[in-house]
Amino acid sequence: MKKMEPNDEKLRELILLIAEWSQADEKFGAIKLNKLLFHCDFSAFLTFKKPITGQEYFALPQGPAPKRLLPITKKMQTDQELAYQEVAYHGFQQKRPIALRAAKVGIFTSREMKLITQTVQKFWRLSASEISDQSHLFLGWKTAKEKETIPYST
Repeated sequence: MKKMEPNDEKLRELILLIAEWSQADEKFGAIKLNKLLFHCDFSAFLTFKKPITGQEYFALPQGPAPKRLLPITKKMQTDQELAYQEVAYHGFQQKRPIALRAAKVGIFTSREMKLITQTVQKFWRLSASEISDQSHLFLGWKTAKEKETIPYST
């Protein structure tokens, strides 16, 4: 099987789009963003045989995560595209991603936009721990060792 090339630009725009759309979601924070990215990419692969961002996801104790999420979000902060706001949430500090510019939605196909919309809506009512619990049911995460890549084909 041909190795997919990750598209960092699409990941950046997807992060901004989800952050933009989720401003009114009091349950939205960095962990939920992470899980929404996972669900968007893996649902796209399941539906279209191609993920949206092509990013490599790896298994972490809290669930699947894009390997390049940290360096990309750090660069976005440096470039003043993304910020994090610390907010009190049920006795914890929630790290809420804030889009500092509008996402370039033209980078996504219409079917990708529809899938992204459906994914954000599907998980809107769920907290980060509830959406994490769902990602823990995913066979790819269950079978991967910590920090091991999760194949899209799982």
